[in-house]
Amino acid sequence: MTHPTLIIIDMQRGMLDPAAGERNNPQAPLRMAELLQAWRLAAAPVVHVRHISRSAGSQFAPGQSGVEFQPALQPLPREHVVEKNVPDAFIHSGLERWLRVRGIDSLVIVGVSTNNSVEATARSAGNLGFTTYVVADGCFTFAKVDYQGVLRSAGEVHAMALANLQDEYAQVIESQAALALLKQV
Repeated sequence: MTHPTLIIIDMQRGMLDPAAGERNNPQAPLRMAELLQAWRLAAAPVVHVRHISRSAGSQFAPGQSGVEFQPALQPLPREHVVEKNVPDAFIHSGLERWLRVRGIDSLVIVGVSTNNSVEATARSAGNLGFTTYVVADGCFTFAKVDYQGVLRSAGEVHAMALANLQDEYAQVIESQAALALLKQV
């Protein structure tokens, strides 16, 4: 049995920009850093996902400071880095092949934003047959206006995204449960 792979999604400097608006889970980056440290101590696989925008004016465009990883979650040379141009980390990235070649079948997903890249990646992971866990206190998102024009708080958007994933694509867990998964191997 192999360790589950920790996948950290889009924890880039641009996510710190206050212009993104209200967000939930202010402790999520700390939970991510704690999980990353535990994975490193266990010599378990880690994948860092970075969004690279196709729009030249984006803070996530190549050469912009927003595209860089946040210092506390900077990849080590031995850790795999995936670059993506769409929310789903499996699309056109080689991630599935990288995992399959290593015999990895279990994923623990953290990052931002819960209702976008985290949800898209977790849906694909579940559809591809990976045992998938999304760490609720290791993800965050931003307030968003819904289809009917109602402003939803970041907490509401986060909760709905997790509800979309629970049991159908992934198991939604807390960081302590993720640490317990790591210790089961």
